[in-house]
Amino acid sequence: MKTSLLVSTYNWPEALKLVFKSVENQTIKPDEFLIADDGSKPKTKELIDLYTQKTTVPIVHVWHKDDGFRRSSILNKAIAKATGDYIIQTDGDCILHKDFIKDHINNAQENCYLFGSRVSILEPYLNVLFGNEKIHFHFFSKGIKKRGRTLRIPFLAIRHTPKSELSHKLRGCNLSFWKKDFLAVNGYNEAMTGWGREDSELIVRMLNNGVKGKRLKFGGIVYHIWHKTASKHNFNKNDEIQKEAIDKKLNWCEDGINKYL
Repeated sequence: MKTSLLVSTYNWPEALKLVFKSVENQTIKPDEFLIADDGSKPKTKELIDLYTQKTTVPIVHVWHKDDGFRRSSILNKAIAKATGDYIIQTDGDCILHKDFIKDHINNAQENCYLFGSRVSILEPYLNVLFGNEKIHFHFFSKGIKKRGRTLRIPFLAIRHTPKSELSHKLRGCNLSFWKKDFLAVNGYNEAMTGWGREDSELIVRMLNNGVKGKRLKFGGIVYHIWHKTASKHNFNKNDEIQKEAIDKKLNWCEDGINKYL
């Protein structure tokens, strides 16, 4: 299995730096590191260029012009360039536990996607977080909530069985899937702009195409850095697109990744 770590980012190099540090700290490193950049300013590229020189993991920076929240589009563009057959996806505001990649690899199954949870790093702790460039956390760490999600227990993680239903616990910041399964449904739906539903709508089409989902519990841990919530002005439109995919059992979107292949 060749793995591609995929991280989406937008104008937050301070957080992305901690993501880089946590990638370097992985017990098993990905074969490549794809950065899906939704139009960040030059500071982000400067950081990426610096780490490209330092890291042993090949970095691919995929950028497009800032034209609002177009996460679906930039993720498609990045995955189109992926050389791995297994995509492990997170966000540029999530610090990875040292065994994050290892856990996704060890739990990967054919015809199945994985989804995990996230530990929350609280707003009052951000000065300490960035001041100390902290990437290590545990159950008793300061500045976090949802502490139960810090527990890594591999033999319990493998007990979950794949299911053919959408979980409300699905998060795009902790998701992995086979590239072939992603391409089979034409990837992310670029008709969905603005925040909300783009990850779950993708998964709905995968489920409709016969792929099952497995919850990665007690493993695949990420620590999500607090930030202000993005505008939800397009949420209702995106929600309608997802409802259509559910009601009509769609397994394909017209405005997807195929135009980049």
